[in-house]
Amino acid sequence: MDPQSFVHSAVLMLVVAAIAVAVFRHFGLGSILGLLVAGIIVGPHTPGPFVTNRVDDVRHFTELGVVLLLFLIGLEMKPRRLWELRRTLFGLGSLQIIVSALAIAAYFRLFIPAWPTAILLGASFALSSTAFVIQMLREQGEIASRHGQTAFAVLLMQDIAVVPLLAMVPVLADAGPLPKGMPLWEQIGSALAMVALVLVSGRYLVPRVLDTLARRNNREAFFLAAMAAVFVAAWAMDHAGMSMALGAFLMGMMLSTSRYSLQIEATMEPHKGLLMSLFFVAVGMSVDVGALAAQPLQFALHVLAIIVIKVVVLYLLCLLFATGRGTALRVAFLLAQGGEFGFVVFGAAKALAVIDDLVFVTGVAVISLTMLLTPLLVKLGDRLANRLHEPAGGVHERFRPPAGGEHVARVVIAGYGRVGHTVGTLLAHNGIPYVAFDKNATLVAEWRSAGHPVFYGNIDDPELFASSALHEADLVVLTIDDRHAALRATAMIRTHSPDIAIVARARDLATCDALYRAGVNQAYPETLEASLRLGAESLEILGIPGEQTDLLLRGVRSSDYALVRAGPEAAASSDADDPPG
Repeated sequence: MDPQSFVHSAVLMLVVAAIAVAVFRHFGLGSILGLLVAGIIVGPHTPGPFVTNRVDDVRHFTELGVVLLLFLIGLEMKPRRLWELRRTLFGLGSLQIIVSALAIAAYFRLFIPAWPTAILLGASFALSSTAFVIQMLREQGEIASRHGQTAFAVLLMQDIAVVPLLAMVPVLADAGPLPKGMPLWEQIGSALAMVALVLVSGRYLVPRVLDTLARRNNREAFFLAAMAAVFVAAWAMDHAGMSMALGAFLMGMMLSTSRYSLQIEATMEPHKGLLMSLFFVAVGMSVDVGALAAQPLQFALHVLAIIVIKVVVLYLLCLLFATGRGTALRVAFLLAQGGEFGFVVFGAAKALAVIDDLVFVTGVAVISLTMLLTPLLVKLGDRLANRLHEPAGGVHERFRPPAGGEHVARVVIAGYGRVGHTVGTLLAHNGIPYVAFDKNATLVAEWRSAGHPVFYGNIDDPELFASSALHEADLVVLTIDDRHAALRATAMIRTHSPDIAIVARARDLATCDALYRAGVNQAYPETLEASLRLGAESLEILGIPGEQTDLLLRGVRSSDYALVRAGPEAAASSDADDPPG
């Protein structure tokens, strides 16, 4: 590709996307809808300049964002939590696919003379968009709500159903059980072997590799190894004919119990956000406006029929599984759209002549438009549920309580050496949940083996503190000995959470003053505090009453150590007062 042409396309896409997202967010319609509209504008099916006419290639690349999205979801869900969802996963999820597929197939049989093609369309449209639903739930903070967990379980079952659906395409084309000529039982065996390989690697191999790199403080290799693990798991599932997103989810779930989980999440989050934005733009580029204009009434009827069928089926099945009417309404409208996997199925069906060009174009356009309507459908579902006086909450358990228990961490301790451990012990003794970070992998391993909620991570990493696991903390305790790292961490924390309280350890008065300027609420110069305590003990031994020495210490602290600022401590700290690097 011509570099100048590539730069022109990138600039065009970014400018249009930025404007569209700003406008749609301003009117409360959400960023996803703005990205979809931006994709339509810069797509090859509308007049004016366009980015590329190779939309399929762009969409395939941006599906890596869906892979990272499911990996991050896996990091938030331990295997125990998945087992607790088994009734919804296999029961509700399986019934939704079967009933929706049959109902949609019966509808398309009115327009298509062949049952095999109608069944293929029904099964494809029965799937929903994992990318859209999970991204919206994360943006709204509802991934752990009752309807969020129910929708997620159904979506996960749809990803598992990819194998039989892909196997069905060549059967309908009378091309044998698989394009490769592999028997169905052999493909299922291969898929199970790949699943086992991903689970074993994520549980034993990958944590060992990350542990080795963390102990050597090799942050670049740590990130690359984590990223490689995600995409190797996705490739393994794709090689077995399954969803790449499923492989990434399984790898994330295996790493969710690792002491590196929060640092991995912080490292991956920015890359996921960029790729997901591009994915939504690519979906918008897939909307063929010309094809829609050729048969607008029939196309509108298809979109309406699919949405109505899926809403009705999901609502009734959710009631059957006793989710409550409010949750049933929210789940039904959340999952009413077509899914991105339908693009793959229609592409394979077209290649094997199961469907013709017109059906292919119509199918892709229907999926794209139902995705485009998803934000509006979600708002409608919320409004109907609110009329039943059932709020969108109902969170009965977070996927991964960061402190290792059932409560959200109220305190974040940065550095878990002797000082951090003392603070953590006092908090635990008073029943206050906390989470601690340290960049010494050996130290983290020792404390975690003793049952302490300690994770590997650098507190001055902005993405780490932006993690959802730390959003509800009330206090940050900085016990790190590195002055410059403490200053960077303070500035970063103040940027992300202006109202959070920060208490810091300082080596001397100069560091103490610098931390105050950076934004801490309270800083304690440890050398000076030790000196004051020694002086007080000396005075008591020499006969000065304890009440008088305590009053003296309180006076020194309340006057910002004015009594000692003119002495040797001030001179020594002044020599160390260099600007942070």
